[in-house]
Amino acid sequence: MPILDTFIKKQNFASYEDFYENFKVEIPDNFNFAFDVMDTLAREKPNDAALVWCDERGAESSFSYAELMRLSNQAAAVLRGAGIGKGDPVMLVLKRRWEYWIVLLALHKLRAVAIPATHLLSPKDIVYRCKAAGVTGIICVDEPIMQRIDEAEAKLRSEGYAAVRFKAFIRSVHNTGHTLPAPDSAAVTPWIDLHSLLRLDRTKPFEFARPADAESADAAANDDIMLLYFTSGTTGMPKMVSHNFVYPLGHIITAKYWQQVEEGGLHLTVADTGWAKAAWGKMYGQWLCGSAVFVYDYDRFVPPAMLDVITRYRVTSFCAPPTVYRFFIKENLARYDFSYLKHCSVAGEPLNPEIYEQWKAGTGLQLREAYGQTELTVAICSFPWFAPKPGSMGKPSPWYDISLVRDDGSPCDMGEEGQLVVRTGKKKPVGIFGGYYRDEELTRGVWRDDVYYTGDMAWQDEDGYLWFVGRADDLIKSSGYRIGPFEVESALMEHPAVLECAITGVPDPDRGAVVKATIILTKGYEPSNALKTELQEHVKKITAPYKYPRIIEFVSELPKTISGKIRRVQIREEREEREEREKMVKGSVPCVR
Repeated sequence: MPILDTFIKKQNFASYEDFYENFKVEIPDNFNFAFDVMDTLAREKPNDAALVWCDERGAESSFSYAELMRLSNQAAAVLRGAGIGKGDPVMLVLKRRWEYWIVLLALHKLRAVAIPATHLLSPKDIVYRCKAAGVTGIICVDEPIMQRIDEAEAKLRSEGYAAVRFKAFIRSVHNTGHTLPAPDSAAVTPWIDLHSLLRLDRTKPFEFARPADAESADAAANDDIMLLYFTSGTTGMPKMVSHNFVYPLGHIITAKYWQQVEEGGLHLTVADTGWAKAAWGKMYGQWLCGSAVFVYDYDRFVPPAMLDVITRYRVTSFCAPPTVYRFFIKENLARYDFSYLKHCSVAGEPLNPEIYEQWKAGTGLQLREAYGQTELTVAICSFPWFAPKPGSMGKPSPWYDISLVRDDGSPCDMGEEGQLVVRTGKKKPVGIFGGYYRDEELTRGVWRDDVYYTGDMAWQDEDGYLWFVGRADDLIKSSGYRIGPFEVESALMEHPAVLECAITGVPDPDRGAVVKATIILTKGYEPSNALKTELQEHVKKITAPYKYPRIIEFVSELPKTISGKIRRVQIREEREEREEREKMVKGSVPCVR
């Protein structure tokens, strides 16, 4: 019996309306994904492929469900021996190495709190995360991040903070030439080679008993924290988003009805394990739906190489942000055999219709969009029962009671822009976050009176499709109009001169604010007034003329978060600082003697 049948009795629906009204999931008490799903699959189909891994240098490996159970049991025993137990926060900086999946399952078995993180963290970022989350253990790749972790720990110790008591690294498949920190350093917690500790034997049976929930000190509860994700920090310091042990069940919809993974298939989501998108596409929902997870481990995105991997390994479902597809359609798609690829999905930013049409022409496959946040699962989606509209997020997910509201909380009319909110009074979505860890005030600021305010603006058309506008903080109010940055950015990105861009508002005495475009040009184009005019006219032709950027600035780089998201707030702050300095210079009076 497929594992999904344990949690969903009705899986096939006649229409979107049938799906929205009748989709239900049964949640067991004391649910633990590692024991209740992965170990069950290991017993029911031990030799089936669960994880298929390869990297950009040609290394590859495949793991069956039985092997994942054995290895995660070994890892759980090792971590428990190192003092890691229920509720202990452990940071994972493992990129796309296959060990990530082993260690994460082990932490779930221990009911510890996993904190996935990116290898791009600076020492300052690490110090912030260790203090904010109370990190007790760190497991990372054997790369320069190890030195940055040691720097951070030295800083923490100098401040009298010494919570990190366990540090382990995993060795690269290839000799990277990196010098590892001295294991006997007195300044920091010694590093442990996790591979030598685990003695990763893929054939020797290894048992790890589930604690007796009713009697053990490790007694389970569905509301226990399982994951902590730090947000990108586009508008301020990163927030800690907590998810409980039921969270994996929230991704049934993600995998089955958005990505449309297949039983016995092979699914690839383009995401680093340090971000929540990895939980959406590289772990929970895919295994619940019976699909193997495919991992392509790379440091530099090379479109032809990824296309070759997709077709060579016969990937059956694929998910990536629009940027990836934007590069794909520039390749000769006729060179690749897409006969095994059945479903493609996209998220992360609004989809340009041109990308949609060219990908469909080159592969015969539609792109289905979805909307969610680190705090949520799939809340809005282009589900299989209706045709996608390129650029639209789709329609609400069954678990989500979605509304659009004005600033005063009243409901928006059709076509009117408003903030997306999730009403949780009648039904609380499976997989929604439990709040911001250790910050009740911040949680109450966005989730009050059974309404979660997403901070995202959208509008709904006459067919019920929802269209993303932008973050509420990024909206520009000009001459009575509300202008979302994404629409203008999308229009600019269609011009061949524009490599990257960011839209912000600049205060204006007559209009309240005017639209400003900060642009990085592609090779072969040089800044000029003529090009500014050309770009302005280009935007006027694609979108409403009042939305065109009255101010254009050409730059060599844009401020970004460590996840690669543009920090519009920093662009605004830097402009304000420049204006303040200019005022001070103009207002200064020279001293004449």
